[in-house]
Amino acid sequence: MADTICRWGILSTAGIARKNWKAIRLSGNACVTAVASRDVSKAQRFIDECSQQVPQSPQPEAVGSYEALLEREDVDAVYVPLPTAQRHHWVIQAAEKGKHVLAEKPAALDASQVDEMLAACRSHGVQYMDGVMFMHSQRLPLVRQLLDDPQQIGTLRRLVAQFSFAGDEEFRQHNIRTHSQLEPHGCLGDLGWYCIRIFLWILKGEMPVEVRARTLATLQGNTSPGPVPAQFTAELVFPSGVSASFYNAFVTDNQQWVHASGDRGYLRIDDFVLPFYAPEVAAHVGQDKYVIDNCEFHMEQHLRRYAIREYDAGHQTAQEVNMIRTFSDIVLSGNLDPSWPEWTRKTQQVLDACFRSAEQDGAPVSID
Repeated sequence: MADTICRWGILSTAGIARKNWKAIRLSGNACVTAVASRDVSKAQRFIDECSQQVPQSPQPEAVGSYEALLEREDVDAVYVPLPTAQRHHWVIQAAEKGKHVLAEKPAALDASQVDEMLAACRSHGVQYMDGVMFMHSQRLPLVRQLLDDPQQIGTLRRLVAQFSFAGDEEFRQHNIRTHSQLEPHGCLGDLGWYCIRIFLWILKGEMPVEVRARTLATLQGNTSPGPVPAQFTAELVFPSGVSASFYNAFVTDNQQWVHASGDRGYLRIDDFVLPFYAPEVAAHVGQDKYVIDNCEFHMEQHLRRYAIREYDAGHQTAQEVNMIRTFSDIVLSGNLDPSWPEWTRKTQQVLDACFRSAEQDGAPVSID
């Protein structure tokens, strides 16, 4: 391994990999050495197109199979944006070859697969992390400070989140997220993972004791053997007394907000997953007042904005660059961080419970 540079291989040419191609270039401690596809010409096209906007030096090599990339001695870590149904196999294969793993989400088809993946990473001494970029935003320490301030929110009671987008006809018919074998969780896996994660993060890892969930609508791609959730809602109850709910959809226009409500105020983030295009990321704290003066009744809005300097994307301060930099630091130092796989395991357990509840028409599912 190079002393100061983490050398990355990318398994597949999925669209999200283009964002992390740039993040690797901007990280300052990483580079891409190889990109793999089952079609080497597709890997080369990916490299050529990405290099037009964000050149890497030296230029990465196109590889014609995932196995061949994992055999390379010039790859320390791999980024795995393969479909969910394929991640279990390739994460284990990467770990067995001594490659550190950053993988997309949801992590796998279920928690038992996640346990096997994480066991393989532990036994081979490699780091695992899922690709939830917002976990690496410097906004989170600011939000934690606001949540922990008793004068801001008070005692936390309620969490609500929505993450949705309206896919066009091309998406509905041909995107892998509407294919039940490749992405059986549909919008729950693609979008709900983020809502579950922000709830768990806000509650410092506390797990819900019960969930109830429903699939409100489905989509089925033209080659999919069955439908996947296209609208999904869930209610979670935590042992601390906090309740939470989220809504995800492939058929509702762009929204990605989270609200945390307490007995003194509330905190609102309008763009918790993908920050709005700007050089700052922000959170708002509200302590609205209901005022009665004889015959006059008013609700007064008292809202304060808290922000830090951090670009939304494609900049050295952006959350995805922080993610790559943090992961590469772990690889280069050799000091594995067990908190990252634990976040993944907990998120998958909650997602599994939500999916089971929806399959049972909203029946309560307990989490051990």
